[in-house]
Amino acid sequence: MRTLLQLKNIHKAYGLQVIFNDVSFTIAENQKIGVIGRNGSGKSTLCKIITGHEEQDSGTVQKSAIFRLAYLEQHDPYKLDETVVDFLMRYTGKEPWQCGKIAARFKITNEMLSETIGVLSGGFRTRVKLVSMLLRDPNLLILDEPTNYLDLRTLILLEEFLRDFRGGFLIVSHDREFLIRTCKETLEIENGSCTLYPRDVEEYLLYKEEQRRLKECYNKKITAKKKQLQTFIDRFGAKNTKASQAQSFKKKMAKMKTIDVGHQLDNVHIKIPNVETSNLMAFSCDELAIGYPDYQVASSINMQFKRGAHIAILGDNGQGKTTFMRTIADDLETKSGSYKWGHNLKIGYYAQHVLLSLNPKDDVYTHLSNKAQNFASHQAILNLAGSFLFKGDDVQKKVSVLSGGEKARLCLAGLLLSKSDVLLLDEPTNHLDFETAESLGKALKKFHGTIMFISHDRTFVNMLATEIVEVKDGAILSYPGNYEDYVYRIETRFHNELSAEKTIKQKPKSVKTHNKPDRKILKRLKLEIGKLNSRIKEIQTRFEGHKKEWEEIRDIFMNDSSSWSVERSLRYEYLGKVIKEEEDLWLELLEKAEEINKKIDNFTN
Repeated sequence: MRTLLQLKNIHKAYGLQVIFNDVSFTIAENQKIGVIGRNGSGKSTLCKIITGHEEQDSGTVQKSAIFRLAYLEQHDPYKLDETVVDFLMRYTGKEPWQCGKIAARFKITNEMLSETIGVLSGGFRTRVKLVSMLLRDPNLLILDEPTNYLDLRTLILLEEFLRDFRGGFLIVSHDREFLIRTCKETLEIENGSCTLYPRDVEEYLLYKEEQRRLKECYNKKITAKKKQLQTFIDRFGAKNTKASQAQSFKKKMAKMKTIDVGHQLDNVHIKIPNVETSNLMAFSCDELAIGYPDYQVASSINMQFKRGAHIAILGDNGQGKTTFMRTIADDLETKSGSYKWGHNLKIGYYAQHVLLSLNPKDDVYTHLSNKAQNFASHQAILNLAGSFLFKGDDVQKKVSVLSGGEKARLCLAGLLLSKSDVLLLDEPTNHLDFETAESLGKALKKFHGTIMFISHDRTFVNMLATEIVEVKDGAILSYPGNYEDYVYRIETRFHNELSAEKTIKQKPKSVKTHNKPDRKILKRLKLEIGKLNSRIKEIQTRFEGHKKEWEEIRDIFMNDSSSWSVERSLRYEYLGKVIKEEEDLWLELLEKAEEINKKIDNFTN
């Protein structure tokens, strides 16, 4: 592969903080590189040095003659009142037909090209930025946190494009799943240095942990040997017969060096003050309609959740996820209907606009201490502050000097210390590196309280969600399956749509018979049927549990009319809907399993 870019002996510092210390590496054509590292390690700085938005203090960035760069800007280069096509033409200098051709790859229709950008959802605005980037015909892409605020469909579309892209790219992302699906190599930025590893992020972390273990074993052997030699020197160093040998051992000890192990990458530990467990109802709503004074977003919302449920609110951007969360957080008035929280529950709410509630005169520790009240000790507050990258003197920084990302992390840390029974979280991982995001997911998974959250980070959702709510086409409904079922259905539907749009003209090929089955295909089919059977079993278990509860309530109503209550009646209706949805999904997956089993039979017979 031809070299596109060479970084040689790059040094960069902000005051006393060294970001890069003598960093050198090469990027060649078609390299697909995922960039990882802690917040503040220098990921965005590296992107800016390559794009020319920042200067290195020393060292060189050499670009080849064939180098053509495009990058996904974190700020918005468009104006909200200009149309999509006008922006694309202005920004890239391309003709309308060229803009439309590339836009179609991201499902931006001709009608949408004439729309003003201000009316588009966040996901489609990101698609417009991606189109503007590709119209420059690059052979190297720089994408700094491209998945922030992307809905699942747009994320799948971006992944499809990146897998087919013929050039190379550097991607900074906190979504481990996204990096695994798109990147073949990993660049880690840590302690002023860069390590480029020729495998994906999961393999790199396993390799790094193995290297760490080997270094620790070596250091233990060296320490034990030095101790043994020192014992000999202490015992016999003063004796004439052993003095020369003792001196020899001293020289030998001086040459025996331990290896610097460094800091373990996954060392973030977040501990959240827990709350009491209960089987009572946490939330219910009856014919709830949500929206704004001039229009309605969704209606006829009926659902219930028990305390301790961890509910992911999913759906395309612009469908109403945040509107729903703002409504149940008492930040928006209902259009009609009602909702209620369980008795005496304390509700904690995290969203981007809560940053405005911070007192600019407070320092980091004061804010966290006020939120914690008496629920956490001084050391527990410092520990959580450190987990969110406020370490040492950082806890004395005033809110007024914090960046937007730092304020977001501060609000999130304060919420976790508040000992709320219910946590409402709107995109909690957007300003976190993926190690901190995953540590947050692990901590929240152990949390006994109720969590409702919006996130597009698949690793985080898969780790945390026990129930799924889908927001789509003016309706908000409980989804009968788990998150893997949800993603599988969206991906299948999306790929079917893409296949239907492609008109591939091919001559029919003669069918070749193989005496031996293709082992790779057979292995993949067997893995797929294994996963599918596990999902079928899980849904069947959940279906049977819900049906048993529904029958128990039905029997109570039939045998004791005085036992009727609004809450029990709503639960009965809700379970009836869920049972029907779970049964439909169960049958759908059984049909899919039957198709795969037929393919396996064709191979083996």
